[in-house]
Amino acid sequence: MGGFQELIWPDTATRLNQTEAACRYKESMKGVFPTAVLVLAPALLAWSDDTHTIVQKGRSFRPGEVTIRQGETLVFTNEDSFIHQIYSNGLFDTEEKGPGENISETFSRAGTFEVRCHIHPKMRLVVHVR
Repeated sequence: MGGFQELIWPDTATRLNQTEAACRYKESMKGVFPTAVLVLAPALLAWSDDTHTIVQKGRSFRPGEVTIRQGETLVFTNEDSFIHQIYSNGLFDTEEKGPGENISETFSRAGTFEVRCHIHPKMRLVVHVR
């Protein structure tokens, strides 16, 4: 066979060499990639929609320091078995949230801010907003 390996095309049982098979495969995949991009693009954009997760666990914020852009949102997720609350002087002061609950806060102005928990005063997060 001159060094070529024969392949059988699945839907026709036609014997093809590797070059012919590659050409058929390429032809059969036309339009698949652009369609996949159009379908997945909104999901990827939603996933990276300027939201950052801060975990409340072990009476601490994880990470303990974060840098974000103006207008981005921090989602605080309580992974402890007890309640938490968050505040930042002059920005926000939230209600208590139980285990598994989230609090979202958007930082609309630039600066460096300290976020704390009224219930656990040693909890401290530094947020740098550019």
